Amino acid sequence: MQENPLNEKESLELITRMIQNTQRKLERGAGAPMLIWGYATIVAAISVLVALALTSDYHYNYLWFMIPVIGIIGMWIRKKQPKEVRTYIDKVIGYIWIVLGVTGFVLSVLSFFIWKLPILFFIIIIMGMGSVLTGLVVDFRQMTIGGIIGLIISIPHYLLSGYDMKTITFVLAFIAMYIIPGHILNHRAKRACLKS
Repeated sequence: MQENPLNEKESLELITRMIQNTQRKLERGAGAPMLIWGYATIVAAISVLVALALTSDYHYNYLWFMIPVIGIIGMWIRKKQPKEVRTYIDKVIGYIWIVLGVTGFVLSVLSFFIWKLPILFFIIIIMGMGSVLTGLVVDFRQMTIGGIIGLIISIPHYLLSGYDMKTITFVLAFIAMYIIPGHILNHRAKRACLKS
């Protein structure tokens, strides 16, 4: 069986359908992944900040490792939903987040045990780029804007001194990049369900 190559118009229509399919899946799954990872990050950040303020014991920095634990458990629970066909766009977005997530985790571990890195700054940059890229690929403006705001927040975050101010700007960046877009997606999904 010989396959006929797609002409320019057919190729653009196919790409447009894949993007629309990914947008619909993103809305159907609502903002769950963004909210899971966003709230996991905020809970860890606030837990560390409060524990350090109360005790001054640097060992409480290990609470940062709550993020992957909470995030992976939350995503595992979410994965129990029925499987859908994954498009090429879905795979690209998945690969983007796998690479960025693993990079962030490896840098965090290295920062804890080997290098003295401004790790919160690097995490804002990495996750901000992921938000912008995802928003651009699926044409979700609020996620793109949230990612840009997160990247902008990284500047005062880097320049400010004091662990408490850095943690507060870190939390603000994640609210902009994950929490607000996640709730917007949830709101859209509820509206779509009410219409159908």
